[in-house]
Amino acid sequence: MSSEPVYVTQPHLPPLEEFIPYLEEIWQSKTLTNGGPMHQALEQALCDYLGVEHIALFNNGTTALLTALQALRVTGEVITTPYSFVATAHSLLWNGLTPVFVDIDPQTFNLDPAKIEAAITPRTTAIMPVHCYGNPCDVEAIQKIADNYNLNVIYDAAHAFGVNDGGGSVLRHGDLSVLSFHATKVFNTFEGGAIVCPDAKTKKHIDHLKNFGFVDEVTVVASGINGKMSEINAAFGLLQLKHIDQVIARRRDIDRLYREELKSVKGIRILEQPVHVTSNYSYFPILVEPDYHLSRDDLYQKLRDHNVFARRYFYPLISEFPMYRGMPSASASNLPSSRRIAYKVLCLPIYPGLNANDVDKILSIVKK
Repeated sequence: MSSEPVYVTQPHLPPLEEFIPYLEEIWQSKTLTNGGPMHQALEQALCDYLGVEHIALFNNGTTALLTALQALRVTGEVITTPYSFVATAHSLLWNGLTPVFVDIDPQTFNLDPAKIEAAITPRTTAIMPVHCYGNPCDVEAIQKIADNYNLNVIYDAAHAFGVNDGGGSVLRHGDLSVLSFHATKVFNTFEGGAIVCPDAKTKKHIDHLKNFGFVDEVTVVASGINGKMSEINAAFGLLQLKHIDQVIARRRDIDRLYREELKSVKGIRILEQPVHVTSNYSYFPILVEPDYHLSRDDLYQKLRDHNVFARRYFYPLISEFPMYRGMPSASASNLPSSRRIAYKVLCLPIYPGLNANDVDKILSIVKK
């Protein structure tokens, strides 16, 4: 094992000299933010790469979630998953909305469509599913329910950059899809995010909301927020996009090696890859079952003792945090699959800078 700590994921950092021309261009333009040339160029480049028509860039994914809910004027209750990063549910509370937690499918770790209808009440106005670990939700089943009950669907697609299903980008589903470009994501802009919009009118409205509601110097049409991405972040995104295919290819190699080496380890369950899906290999979760020779937490500690900082991701459940656990839908009896997975899951390191020796050492620790 190298002397450097090994984390579950790390940002890809292209050579510094590649970034300098972008910085020089920003300084020469004297435009640092407010939708400058880099911002506009990244929006178009992302549309081209992802195969979508309209993207609105944000300073982070959480602000994008907050704004997506504002853009659709969501009210009342929103059905969502407890098995996610806290920003998913926090964005609802910040908008004065009530999260209603629904259990996950124990095979996919995504919101279970079979459990959604029972959670719908007269106050329900939207569903916010998560493409967990970049694996697409059952989008057809979710959309059918949404259509039947006249609900909006906002996908938290923080993990789903570049993921495609049989019909194209998974980001095309729902009313809106929200991306995160945080430093540890497959594609990052240090900090950043985006909303994938279905049409130009929606994008224009969202662009107003992320800039205080300004239309022009003297016209404000909404109580917007300051959610703009800076030129430096956009420039880094443009640079990252040049390397993204190599980044995903290296992640794929690590994923394949983990699968080959761990498939026969008693007590280790590997999340199956969906068929007809082009993955981005954003995470590598394993489930530590009772017949493994260590508990999940003991394996977690053993890896840490060897300088490997794996993550129990997502543990605890969102529904177990103080601001949520008093809600009726947060009860343990309502979320049996989510709780069971949360107490077994462990995400192993996967990122392009992870060297072969470290991968071998991680495998050795798990297999011993």
